[in-house]
Amino acid sequence: MKKLVASGMIVIAILISILCTTTVYATNTTNTTGEGTVSQLVEMKDKEEKTLQDYQEAYGSDAYGLTAYILNKVQVYSIPFCFVGIAISAIYQYVLGIRKLDTRDRGFAIMISIITIFIIAQVLPLIFAIVVKGWRG
Repeated sequence: MKKLVASGMIVIAILISILCTTTVYATNTTNTTGEGTVSQLVEMKDKEEKTLQDYQEAYGSDAYGLTAYILNKVQVYSIPFCFVGIAISAIYQYVLGIRKLDTRDRGFAIMISIITIFIIAQVLPLIFAIVVKGWRG
């Protein structure tokens, strides 16, 4: 039974990786000012640096701006990681925990901790903005 579940999970992971991935090719584009070619990676880096500078200007400090930028990235990237963690903990609780109570309890504990981390990661940027902009002035 465990081999069947493990092989099923591997097949599902392979199917998800095949269906949900996109191929990204590095291309060169010409710059509008005529300075040559600029790769898309450099443009993405410039865009992120601009976003970081916008945060630093909005919060009035380099440290607060960097913290807000990092919290925003944590908020965005926590969503897929938490959904994967909830799926894994649900497998522990409902599939593997049918015969073993300790495995079911472990899956439940993992699920509760992941949901708690998810809520903290989603609410923390809001709390930071309220505290820094509201009370600091």
